[in-house]
Amino acid sequence: MARRSSAQAVEIEPRRTRRASTKEQTGNRLGDLLVRNKLVSQRQIAEALLQQSSSGKRLGQLLVDLGALDERDLARALSEQMGVPLADLRTQAPEPSALERVPEAVARSTTSIPMRIVDGILEVAVADPSNREIAHQLAVAAGLDVLLMIAPSGDIRRAIDNSYRALADVEQFVDQFQASDVGRRTETSLQKAIVQDAPVVQIVNLVIIQALRDRSSDIHIEPQDGRVRVRFRIDGALHDMLELPGDMAQAIVSRVKIMASMNIVERQRAQDGQIAMEVEGRPIDIRVSTTPTIWGEKTVLRLLDKGKSLLCLDDLGMPKFTHDTYSKLIRSPFGMVLCAGPTGSGKTTTLYASVNEINQTERNIMTIEDPVEYVFPSINQIQIKEAVGVTFAGGLRAILRQDPDIILVGEIRDAETARIATQAALTGHFVLSSLHATDAATALHRFMDMGIEPFLVASSVLAVLGQRLVRRICPSCKTRYAPAAEELVFYVEAGGNPKTKFWHGAGCNFCAQTGYQDRIGVYELLRVTEAMKQMILKDASHEELRSLAQDQGMRTLRQEALRLVAEDTTTISEVVRAIYVL
Repeated sequence: MARRSSAQAVEIEPRRTRRASTKEQTGNRLGDLLVRNKLVSQRQIAEALLQQSSSGKRLGQLLVDLGALDERDLARALSEQMGVPLADLRTQAPEPSALERVPEAVARSTTSIPMRIVDGILEVAVADPSNREIAHQLAVAAGLDVLLMIAPSGDIRRAIDNSYRALADVEQFVDQFQASDVGRRTETSLQKAIVQDAPVVQIVNLVIIQALRDRSSDIHIEPQDGRVRVRFRIDGALHDMLELPGDMAQAIVSRVKIMASMNIVERQRAQDGQIAMEVEGRPIDIRVSTTPTIWGEKTVLRLLDKGKSLLCLDDLGMPKFTHDTYSKLIRSPFGMVLCAGPTGSGKTTTLYASVNEINQTERNIMTIEDPVEYVFPSINQIQIKEAVGVTFAGGLRAILRQDPDIILVGEIRDAETARIATQAALTGHFVLSSLHATDAATALHRFMDMGIEPFLVASSVLAVLGQRLVRRICPSCKTRYAPAAEELVFYVEAGGNPKTKFWHGAGCNFCAQTGYQDRIGVYELLRVTEAMKQMILKDASHEELRSLAQDQGMRTLRQEALRLVAEDTTTISEVVRAIYVL
């Protein structure tokens, strides 16, 4: 068998280990190989070697950690050095027969992904093919000879999440649920069954686990005619993930309500709740909302990963001019700065990054939020609890008696909160808040529509940051393409920079064939200058305010989005989908 006898393969028998003949044993050093291939400089090698003795890490990993080397370039170099085949997990998908041979727990503990079985040999991509213990564990678990290939560890972890689907076990729990005949039980016995019945509990848990693995921000559980549809929102777009029998709708929703300490008997009114749990070692907060529909209660779960690191202003994607101006504005001693946009446009992330930027020991920073998505160890944060009377307006009044320097109001939802926030900004406090609006100019009109007099808006508001999120082109499958004729017409008429080469994501294993991965912010910054104040006092129209802002240097959301197309960060179709373009 050619594959088994290849001098470049690393084979491990299930009951014994054989040493492979590799180029590593010939003295071909990794550092020399990287320098020869012009992947790093001799100086970078020297710096990494200095740190190697104290850190104990391998040279290649140190170079990756230092940012001198890409993880995939390291894998290619190790493949050449050790004579081990290279696996491209972006285009090569693991076969189900191979995945069945290695349990998920073994794959995660060894950072490996089984790819396929050829002539009775299991081919496995690993991050460290020189580790004989890993090879032995895989051989024993699979009961087959193992041929090791190499792939970047990050790619392997993503492949594990994509391949070992938590939802793969749902079918057996659906069968168990239907066999238990829960749907025909009385109300009291159903409540008891939801707590004790493993199928419902397991299904809800598996849905949450898979949503986190898929980087979902929201889970939609939607009862329909004869079925329950489960969708995940990934990078701003909804995707169908699971379909359950219609008779499970009531039990699934009731299980979620129990987890969120909600009233499971009340089905005619909308409810809100919150779940705190740990999923695969990660602390998670889940905001739950239910609302009645003609087919039953629709449930939406907003997932908040507590273990996720906070973004800084530099990471949001603001262009330099906007970043520099906004950074100065949030250091004002008093006044108000608003973040405006629709639901899911990244307003909360921007507010947190802003607070993180100006957080200093000598300042008393207080927040009032619903919910508190991320906890700052040195900031005083208040969680809204309307059931006991803690509202935005009431909490804001309490904050003003706490000698604050900076106040963050999670969202201005009503006239009372808007008026108190305005008074705080006028009396020597700096206020940060968010507002639902289509763009920056509309936010000023929304503020006045809440009953705030124009002269108070002009005196208190320093700036409005309008924003959206667009999906980034997946870096793993980025390729040139020819946009449709209507897309090109839009790009030219909207004022996009002339270009002849356009890029998009062709679709790969890492982006679930969507061509996109992660998102980046698009911003427009409207500053309330003296001229803008005069326009506000005259009750100017939306178009007049917007036109003046552009004359004063504001780049609109559309202009900024087209800049990202020109820089090959996103696509024309994504701009049309996500940005207000009229």
